[in-house]
Amino acid sequence: MELSSVDVDGIELTYRTAGEGGLPVLVLLHALGEDSSDWNAVVEALAPAHRVYALDLRGHGGSSQPGAYSLELMRSDVLGFLHALDLDGVCLIGHSMGGAVAYLVAAAEPKRVRRLVLEEPAPPLPAMPPREVPPRPDGTLSFDWRVVEAITKQRNDPDPAWWDDLSHITRARL
Repeated sequence: MELSSVDVDGIELTYRTAGEGGLPVLVLLHALGEDSSDWNAVVEALAPAHRVYALDLRGHGGSSQPGAYSLELMRSDVLGFLHALDLDGVCLIGHSMGGAVAYLVAAAEPKRVRRLVLEEPAPPLPAMPPREVPPRPDGTLSFDWRVVEAITKQRNDPDPAWWDDLSHITRARL
């Protein structure tokens, strides 16, 4: 795997790549508090038949920690990443928070995402009961704890437009 980074609107996004160019493209988005390295075993399994990009979302891993966090900002970062690397017709795979970012990306630019795979994404509905921000763990973290605060707030009270925007994601006949 190769580690690289790209600047997207002043945010440095770190990502890992594996697989040969010219193969179908997969983009992997991690869960809250994780980073691209959590996909290592998956990347190794998929790389023989795919060009795989595992991205560190803002505030996580080697990517910038700007202090401003939201699912919409992460969506914009991922779209900027796809544009910067000229990736089109991708299979976008997201786990948990990464799944929510993935469906926001697919809703914003459905033609850029050929396939969408979601593992345990938070639905774009208010959390019942609302979740509390857990206490910050002691020690050094591999991500900015302010992401937890921001995403928990959005999870509890998501933008109603997210639900409406899901209708932009369509399934094309294969």
